[in-house]
Amino acid sequence: MKPIHWSIGCETALAEAELEYKDISSPSIFVNFPVARESIGPLVELGLVEEGKVEDAKVCFMIWTTTPWTLAANLAVAVHPYLEYAAMSYERNGEKFVSIVTTDRIEAVVEAGNLKKKEYRVSKKRAKGSDLEGLRYLHPFVGKNPTGKDAYMVIPAEYVTTADGTGLVHTAPGHGIEDFMSGQKFGLAVYSPVLDDGRYDDTVPDWLRGRNVLEVDTVVNKHLQDTGLLFAEGEISHSYPHCWRSKGPVIFRATEQWFVSVDRELPGVEKSLRDLALERVREVRWIPAWGQKRIEGMLETRPDWCISRQRSWGLPIPSFVNSKGQSLMTKESVLAVARHIGKNGSDSWFTDSPRQILGDDFDLPEGFSFDDLEKEENIFDVWFEAGCSWYSVCVKSAGWPVPVDLYLEGSDQHRGWFQLSLLPALGATGKEPFKSVLTHGFTVDEKGMKQSKSLGNYVNAQDEVKKYGADILRLWVASVNYQEDIRCNDELIGRTQDAYRKIRNTLRYLLGNTDDFDPGKNAVAYNEMFEIDKWAMQQLQKLIANVTEAYENFVYHRVFSLLYNFCTVEMSSIYMDVLKDRLYCDGAESLSRRSAQTAMCRIVDSLVRMLAPILAHTAEEAWGAMKFKSQAVESVHLADMPKVDESIDRRGDEGKWQKLMGLRDEALRVLEELRQEKKIASNQEARVTVYSEDEELVRIVNEFGLEQFGALCIVSEVKVQKGTGETTVAAEKSSYRKCERCWNLWPSVGADVKHPDLCKRCVETV
Repeated sequence: MKPIHWSIGCETALAEAELEYKDISSPSIFVNFPVARESIGPLVELGLVEEGKVEDAKVCFMIWTTTPWTLAANLAVAVHPYLEYAAMSYERNGEKFVSIVTTDRIEAVVEAGNLKKKEYRVSKKRAKGSDLEGLRYLHPFVGKNPTGKDAYMVIPAEYVTTADGTGLVHTAPGHGIEDFMSGQKFGLAVYSPVLDDGRYDDTVPDWLRGRNVLEVDTVVNKHLQDTGLLFAEGEISHSYPHCWRSKGPVIFRATEQWFVSVDRELPGVEKSLRDLALERVREVRWIPAWGQKRIEGMLETRPDWCISRQRSWGLPIPSFVNSKGQSLMTKESVLAVARHIGKNGSDSWFTDSPRQILGDDFDLPEGFSFDDLEKEENIFDVWFEAGCSWYSVCVKSAGWPVPVDLYLEGSDQHRGWFQLSLLPALGATGKEPFKSVLTHGFTVDEKGMKQSKSLGNYVNAQDEVKKYGADILRLWVASVNYQEDIRCNDELIGRTQDAYRKIRNTLRYLLGNTDDFDPGKNAVAYNEMFEIDKWAMQQLQKLIANVTEAYENFVYHRVFSLLYNFCTVEMSSIYMDVLKDRLYCDGAESLSRRSAQTAMCRIVDSLVRMLAPILAHTAEEAWGAMKFKSQAVESVHLADMPKVDESIDRRGDEGKWQKLMGLRDEALRVLEELRQEKKIASNQEARVTVYSEDEELVRIVNEFGLEQFGALCIVSEVKVQKGTGETTVAAEKSSYRKCERCWNLWPSVGADVKHPDLCKRCVETV
């Protein structure tokens, strides 16, 4: 019997994971609780109250609260034992008051009550909170104590703060966790005069009976004002828990519930469930890393887990109760219930008698009989069911080992599924149920509002698939940073079409140009490849390494950017553009063409496998179109991910390629100016001259080969000359004739009498 979050709308208990927090406005009231006559003397002795003025003034303990409806259940006033308290003397509506408050809050109380400087006086004497312990007061509107236990006294509590209020805390053990703990310590009743539907029962004053507690704050305040005990009234905005189903505000209400204790020591472990959980979360990989701090904070402050719900449907709690209120739930009885439900289904709990469920031969403990045995009517919290899926789904159904590799859900599940899977697993096995936990954000609309079915502001995935195809939707999902909230709408998804086309066209180019290539017969050894083909192979190894790392770290937007940039920059803008001349004009069996095809074959094979988790259908289509594959499997989704070829030095030539590519960029800039001036129609019509005093650059270009550098820039001729100052590039239209087959302007065009329109390379090929 302890306070839990109670949904009035659903008439059931709620766990932390079933709460949504919204900002609301609540009344903020300062209330005087009259000091009982027998306790005035001790206040006089402490010097807080002047003996001669006791008869003239009403001496009170002043409390502050934002839930006036809970005042009906007040049983004590808590003070901090080490805080200093003083007495304020003032007049209210012609009546004199002496109110006890903490000295740290006097200014705030004066401001709340609109008292001017000359309208109040503060006692010179001070008293510690511990000096006030045991003093008595009269409830401001409840006459006779309805609980049958001692009440209406000052108690010490170290959770009292001076952040707000008066330093005296109204305590209702039936309506707050801290209040409950204090009540247990000082023998107070767990009094909650509120029914399941949120209405007061008959133990409260008649003017409150039958009223909904969420609708009486103004009634309570008016009554306090009429009796002269309301010192000040205002409003405060704060975050307040709401039911995730009914969307209404919840209340703290004490009822009998089933709990999983988090602070009781586990048998054989010598640690509490809380301590064990805090210890084991450090062994889990949290993605992103802040997830560990988030769940640790929630575990440190979480209350016992309320696992019972007041519903007429769901998984029953396998307990029985007799007329004395004693519960029967032993290992033997639970196993008997499990066997019965396993054979007859969960509905049998509701249809069959306790005797039928347990069996005639079940040995009932002393004090229990089948004639005096009722079934528990509460059901399990659905989070208890979901939190056991590591066993029911993974261990029992699939036969997987635990911990499983990965749990993933939204960032709200650190207090939900993640935490409520961890606790049952630790309680049952002593081990966490997962190796890694991944947290993602939420899709939000244009206004930043979370998309949900109830709001109707969501994007329908099936509609997007019909419009764009599944792979474009998958590519969009992969392209965004899921660790943050993601804006999602049709326009944003549609924009991904362009990226998809560029990736698909890269695959088409590579597949089309390797169709006649058999790696077993035609492959060229890496050391014999052309320099640009070696560069492509090096870029592929870097890509494999980076993509593998990104996949292993679940950084899918990095996977997308790596693969997309590789297709559009390294492949489309550089490599595939450079290769066209060789692939289309060199001999079919030439070293130059086979060298390029060797690289392209390796690239497309690896690229398709790396794209497969994201572009599932496109990758499967491309895999089916490949005549020769690195792995003899029917589906790309059965193939292994590519691994880095360690025999290829993917870092050794970085300096050389940086200089070559930098020089190429400058050449392309100059050539673009020629095209803009209409001096050339294409780069092939130009010749380039490099002027440089950079000896290293000159050496690199010469070693690379002027003809090869010309191919890299797609120009007909390249010269390197000694220059002064910074390296510069000049370009002009070539004076040579154009080869009618390859369209290059080379000096060899016309040298062959039989083929006067062709260059030397094309004559040999023809």
